[in-house]
Amino acid sequence: MTTDNTSHPSQPKIVPLTIRRLICAAALALASLPAFAQSAETAPAAKPAAAKTEAPRSKADSAATATLAALLPHLAASDTIPLMDRSAMFAGDLSRLISAYDASKGISAATEAALANDSDGKVQSILRRAMTLLGTPYRWGGTSPDAGFDCSGLVGYVFRTALGVELPRVSREMASQANAELINDRAALAAGDLVFFGRKGRVDHVGIYVGEGRFLHAPSTGKDVRTDTLMTGYWGDKFMQARRVAL
Repeated sequence: MTTDNTSHPSQPKIVPLTIRRLICAAALALASLPAFAQSAETAPAAKPAAAKTEAPRSKADSAATATLAALLPHLAASDTIPLMDRSAMFAGDLSRLISAYDASKGISAATEAALANDSDGKVQSILRRAMTLLGTPYRWGGTSPDAGFDCSGLVGYVFRTALGVELPRVSREMASQANAELINDRAALAAGDLVFFGRKGRVDHVGIYVGEGRFLHAPSTGKDVRTDTLMTGYWGDKFMQARRVAL
């Protein structure tokens, strides 16, 4: 049985005033990010040292801006999610964002080199497109923002729409591409690499490495596109290899 977008008495929409309050709250949260970043510093530094911390902080702010821009449409959508639940979801996403892009941490040498050599902006295009899809629901077989994504559908959509690069449809075929550089060492990962996971030597999941030891992916049924760490925990244990697609 299908459903439509018409309103029902039992399903009140969020009124425009509430939407404006949510957007204002999001803007205030974004404005507070430099304060969070500054709190990560250990002690007041001399003026020469302060210049060294400016670059990481700018990267954190840029990442925050991109992710917040992706979250706002979901916050302002007129659906049936209660206001308190929406606020909790946003607070959780913002907390994970700050943790993922802690200004006190540096990025890997491989990612720094990839971005430094990204004169044509292709890596940045992949990352920007991927970040705009945060919060899109998982759907098995899905290949678009409207229908939802499964893991390989998400990766294929990002590369196709950002750069016109066509990838195999399923993760195990992506993992065996002969024209993509094989990477077995997590320390050598760079932003934009495809990361693969599985069990008993069989690949069954793929995501896009975004730096800071994290990757973006469509996890499983009932979950949304998000970032997770691949250094420890569940995904760290399932990591198998990575591929660097020729751009």
